[in-house]
Amino acid sequence: MTRLSIIADIRRNSYRAKMAKDETRAAKRMEQLRDEIRKHDRLYYEEAAPIISDREYDHLYKELIDLEMQFPDLITPDSPTQRVGGKPLKAFEQVAHLIPMLSLDNTYSEEEVKNFYARIQRLLPNEKIPVVIEPKVDGVAVSLIYENGRLRQAATRGDGNVGDNITQNIRTIRSVPERLRGAAPKLLEVRGEVYMDKHGFEKLNDERRKAGLLLFANPRNAAAGSLKQLDPAIVAKRPLDVVLYGTGATEGVDVDVHSEIFPLLKKLGLPATERWWVAESVEEILEAIHELDGIRHKFAYQTDGAVVKVNSFAQRERLGFTAKSPRWAIAYKYEAERVQTRLNEIVIQVGRTGILTPVAVLEPVFVSGSTVGRATLHNEDEIKRKDIRIGDTVVIEKAGEVIPAVVEVVKSKRPRDAKPFDFAKHIHGKCPVCGGPIRRDLQFVAWRCENLQCPAQTTRRVEFFAARTALDIESVGGIVADKLVERGLVREPLDLFELKTEQLAKLNLGTDEESRVFGEKNATKAIHAIERARTLPLSRWLFALAIPDVGRTTATQLARFHETIEDVANSPLLRGVLQYHEKRDDKEDAKEIADRLVQSGFAKPSKSKAEKGRGITTEVGPVVAQSVLDFFASAAGKKILRRIKELGIHPKSEKVSSKKAAELPLSGKTFVLTGTLPSMTREEATEKIEMLGGHVTGSVSKKTDYVLAGTEPGSKFDKAKELGVRIIDEPEFRKML
Repeated sequence: MTRLSIIADIRRNSYRAKMAKDETRAAKRMEQLRDEIRKHDRLYYEEAAPIISDREYDHLYKELIDLEMQFPDLITPDSPTQRVGGKPLKAFEQVAHLIPMLSLDNTYSEEEVKNFYARIQRLLPNEKIPVVIEPKVDGVAVSLIYENGRLRQAATRGDGNVGDNITQNIRTIRSVPERLRGAAPKLLEVRGEVYMDKHGFEKLNDERRKAGLLLFANPRNAAAGSLKQLDPAIVAKRPLDVVLYGTGATEGVDVDVHSEIFPLLKKLGLPATERWWVAESVEEILEAIHELDGIRHKFAYQTDGAVVKVNSFAQRERLGFTAKSPRWAIAYKYEAERVQTRLNEIVIQVGRTGILTPVAVLEPVFVSGSTVGRATLHNEDEIKRKDIRIGDTVVIEKAGEVIPAVVEVVKSKRPRDAKPFDFAKHIHGKCPVCGGPIRRDLQFVAWRCENLQCPAQTTRRVEFFAARTALDIESVGGIVADKLVERGLVREPLDLFELKTEQLAKLNLGTDEESRVFGEKNATKAIHAIERARTLPLSRWLFALAIPDVGRTTATQLARFHETIEDVANSPLLRGVLQYHEKRDDKEDAKEIADRLVQSGFAKPSKSKAEKGRGITTEVGPVVAQSVLDFFASAAGKKILRRIKELGIHPKSEKVSSKKAAELPLSGKTFVLTGTLPSMTREEATEKIEMLGGHVTGSVSKKTDYVLAGTEPGSKFDKAKELGVRIIDEPEFRKML
């Protein structure tokens, strides 16, 4: 092999290694982008609750497209670029579109509009290519099918191939005719957007404001939610309308160009786009886009751009489609309106899950159709990244013309005395609502209030109360808990026991605008779980009440020595623990209390050399004892005791005598769990250990009696080997039981 060929091989191998590395990085980034785009698709199409602007979404989408063009082998069939976002909701009958409803490629650049026209000219050389420019309506895409002049079906876009059958809801819109005028074609599928009239939207929000209901974010969201209502009577009360701008499947329609569709629709009595332009050059296209921008705010519906479509259907057919979009059309989006205003203050709000969210209090400013006085700052990291300070002049934009957001700081207008915002110092390390402890939650890049009794955290308390490790009512966790609180059916966890099957069955898990009911089957299952919770043992109830400093192990220890919750609330044993620690310096009094606690089984003589012969070790320490007594002595604790009694709930006693406690097979034994057990969860193993007198701790020490290890054990396994602690597996553990 020559020297030159060796060098060539080295270069080829180096190039291949670099490409492999680049491909690995690209694959990782593409997966991140796909996950993020899918999330935003779900929020936009299914929940009508977007959290980013269209421009930010399009940037993500374009980055994914660019990467897929660079690495075509990494394209996956389920990539958002290969399909239209928004799966149909299960509450409606699903119907297949006769012809797929594809979405359009978007751009914010006039240069890309020029490139689009140049591209179709290259694909159709030496041909005149007239295009139509029309408003891009910011509504909900729908398809209406007329057979022999009669309305047969209406559907949402859904995933582009299958949508929701919303025929009954569409029939409530007065401008949609049940029967077409004149000589109608055998089959006519018309496509357009359902919208809410701007004035009607304002009136509807005014009515909701007076009724104390949540306001709709904007007309588009209100329209989307209205169409997904299961009850057409509700839809009929909403000021909905529709504008149609195209056709899908047709039979008996003699039209060759798109511009002839608009007069045809009007002739048939259908509400069609009121303004459109035909252009035959880039200059004419841009002129039409600018003219539309000047008049679009006068339309009854909201618009966010201009759509450019090839006029000739024959030319469209030759240009064809990509996997997601037609090559013969593009949507040009106008820049979102941005304004400057002063940031006067930053306040902290506490959400239902305890997350602390910073909110900018602004000098009120008019933007995108409404006056904005507040804007979300998302989290502490967002404030640091954008270097946002009180007194700054900031740029405000409504993300997707929905959510007011601080885009950037105008540094040139920053006051000299403006200081960086210190999140932790601002809240003084405490929850601004309840004053309880807070912790930085790395998963959500946010601070969270740790106090489950915080008034702002009703949902979190309900979820904790219903968790599998507490009262095991998991069917009312997550979104169900959130909606029970939001709808006012549950104000505190014990309200669950007053719910009826009918109430739960009708529970709307969506929004007022987008209904999605819980259903009879799920409701029945939930009620059965709630009824079963009534009979759960005292230890489960003590844990479920989220008493400060009382975990599962402590709850089990308390339950072994008390008959009822009332006994725990007024426990002489807990008072004895406090008295013992208060009087430790008085040997005579301390000994009397210690003897009493040891006799009850709630304490044992201390094994410590320093304490031997005069000290005791109690089942719970003074901190826990004080916390439990304080909890039940508080107004909230007294109310809980009263409600439990009124509800006829009597948790089963787990009290054992000191002699019986000592005879339990695992009495006094300390366990640590690590790894995955073959046939039981860690929670189940912990429960078995505690019921038989043992204790479970989180770390291995010389005092640990057993380490129960499953597959893939962690560092606790190594620590146990190092300290000589006995390690057992599940079969050995079962024999021990």
